[in-house]
Amino acid sequence: MNQSFCQCCGMPMGDTDQLLGTNTDGSKNEEYCKYCFENGKFTFNGTMEEMAEICVPHMVASNPDMTKDEAKKIMLEWFPTLKRWKK
Repeated sequence: MNQSFCQCCGMPMGDTDQLLGTNTDGSKNEEYCKYCFENGKFTFNGTMEEMAEICVPHMVASNPDMTKDEAKKIMLEWFPTLKRWKK
C-alpha cells in the first residue's frame, strides 16, 4: 500500500482509517488527518509557516537526529506541494 500523508500537516496517515479526518456527513476524508480536518472543516486556520512551527516538535521527536531548524526547512519546502498550501 502506498503511504499517504495529510495534505495539510504532512503527517503519515498509516494503513488504516484511524487517522483520517471526517467530512460533514461523518464519512472519512482520505486527504486530511483527524487533527487538521473535522466535520468538513479545517481545525487550524493559520498560515503555512504557523503550521510548520506546530509540526516541528513532532517531526524532531520522530527523527531524533534532526534539529528543529532542519525540520522547519524540510517542512517549508514540502508544505507548498500539499493540497492545502498549493497556490
